[in-house]
Amino acid sequence: MLNKFGPSGHGEAQVQYLDGDFRVISPGTYVRCAISDVRIPLDELKYWSVDLQEAYATPTAVLQRHHPGVLKPQG
Repeated sequence: MLNKFGPSGHGEAQVQYLDGDFRVISPGTYVRCAISDVRIPLDELKYWSVDLQEAYATPTAVLQRHHPGVLKPQG
């Protein structure tokens, strides 16, 4: 649950990932993708793992983390 009325902070947020939601522990504007290290703005955060407590920028990043052998390099 993103508190839009609290202090927003700047830089990287610390987030607790919950089932279907997340809680901002330390204010910030983004979190980092656990796979690509890309910045994910909090208002665009859609993918995360409750068990691993990490965020993902794309569905492909989720697959790479949970099923590493499924995606084959294209070329």
